[in-house]
Amino acid sequence: MKRLLSATLCLSLFASCKQDISYDTIIRNGMVYDGNGGIPFKADIAIANDTVAFIGDLSNATAKNEINAEGKAVAPGFINMLSWATESLIEDGRSQSDLRQGVTLEVFGEGESMGPLNSRLKERNQSGQGDIKYKIEWNTLGEYLEFLEKKGISTNVASFVGATSIRDYVIGEDNRDPAPAELDSMKPL
Repeated sequence: MKRLLSATLCLSLFASCKQDISYDTIIRNGMVYDGNGGIPFKADIAIANDTVAFIGDLSNATAKNEINAEGKAVAPGFINMLSWATESLIEDGRSQSDLRQGVTLEVFGEGESMGPLNSRLKERNQSGQGDIKYKIEWNTLGEYLEFLEKKGISTNVASFVGATSIRDYVIGEDNRDPAPAELDSMKPL
């Protein structure tokens, strides 16, 4: 009787510990290229709350969305280190041309950036727009990035503060060395 009671207790404890694992998305059967330079391996990938939660065998797990990646490569997103999508993302935040190539991070600001802007630069940038027309509602680079975030865009973005932008903010387009006071005002920008 003691053995039966012990076995029943162990079985009930074991059964109560077993949880059905469920994720938002599972990508099944893909060849995973993890970005570390090693050979690809076949695995499932679980995503929960926009985070990769598990990579491995998920045959006993379920998800709201399941994607069969049999015969396909699965890799982390690529980074476009010299992106010029600063205006095209304003026009169409879906960024399909980059996302369909696997780019998930756009890095702006090589030379020029969307801030800092003073009234002279805002007026010049507003009047010099090409096919894509938009109202410049920001002054700082941070405000531009917040503008994109509020608008809604598909890719992740980051930006350098362009050295050309800082120079133009303080000196304008004059081809000369900055005066010591001008250089001092550029540093905090």
